[in-house]
Amino acid sequence: MTSLRLPDGRVLEYLVAGPADGTPLIFHHGTPCAAVLFDPMIEAAAHHGLRTVVYSRPGYAESSPRPGRTIASAADDVSALLAELGADRFVTAGWSGGGPHALACAALLEGRCAAAATIAGVAPYAAEGLDWLDGMGAENIEEFDAATAGVEQLTAYLSPQAAIYAQVQAEQVAAALGDLIAEADRRALNGSFAEYGATLFRKALSAGVEGWRDDDLAFIDDWGFALDDVKTSVSIWQGDQDRMVPFAHGRWLAGNVSGATVHLQPGEGHLSLMVERFGDIVADLAAKLP
Repeated sequence: MTSLRLPDGRVLEYLVAGPADGTPLIFHHGTPCAAVLFDPMIEAAAHHGLRTVVYSRPGYAESSPRPGRTIASAADDVSALLAELGADRFVTAGWSGGGPHALACAALLEGRCAAAATIAGVAPYAAEGLDWLDGMGAENIEEFDAATAGVEQLTAYLSPQAAIYAQVQAEQVAAALGDLIAEADRRALNGSFAEYGATLFRKALSAGVEGWRDDDLAFIDDWGFALDDVKTSVSIWQGDQDRMVPFAHGRWLAGNVSGATVHLQPGEGHLSLMVERFGDIVADLAAKLP
C-alpha cells in the first residue's frame, strides 16, 4: 500500500499494478469498498497495456476523511494521484458507487481523461423521470431512507451494518448482502471473487463508517457537476438483474449522458457484470486511447 500526502494535509492510499509504462486505468471502487487489487482485473488491464490504479476514497481504510465531499471532489484527488504517478492521460472506470466518480473525472478532467466507463453505476438522486429506489433490495431502501433523514440517522443505521462487514468472510458475503443480490450474483460469489468481495468490505470498514456515510450523502446531494459537462467518451454497462443499482439507473444514464455507448446486459446482476464483462469493459476503454 502506498500513501500520498495531499496539499490539504489529507492522506490518500492507493495501489498500482501492471506495466510501469502503461496508461493508468483509474478504478473507482463501490460502496462500501476500498483499494484492493484483484488479479483478473489486473491481467485484463495489462493485456491492453493499461496500468491498474485503485485508491480508497476519503474516509475508507487509510484514506483521511473529507467531510462534506461531493462526487466532484474525486476529480481533485485523481488529479493529485496522476501527478504522483507522473501521468498525463488516463482512462477510468467506476463500479456501483464508483460510477458517479468516474463520470466526475470525465466531466472535470476533460483532455486528460481519454475515456470513462460506469459499471452498474448509480444515477443522480434527483434525476427527473427516475424512481431512484424502485427495484432496490430492502437494505438499500432502508439505508437511503436513513440518508435522507440526516447524518445522525444515517450513522446510526450504518454502524451495526459496518460491524458485520468489517468481519465478513468469503462464505458469508452472500448472506450479509441479503435482499441485495439476485441469483446471477449468488452464482458469481464463489472462489477468488468471493474472497475479493470479503476483503473489500473488511478493509473498507476497518476505519469505521465515515467513508460509507460520506458516499451516501454525496449520492443524494448535488454531484457538483452537470452530466451535460461530460464531453469525454463514456460507456455505460448495466445488468437487468441488479438489485443494488437497478436496471432503470443504467437506462436513465443511457438517455442522459450525451454520446454514451450503452451496454445493457440481459441476465447480469451487480456482481456478475464485473465477473463476466470486465475484460470487455477494459477492451472498450483501451480502444478509445489515441
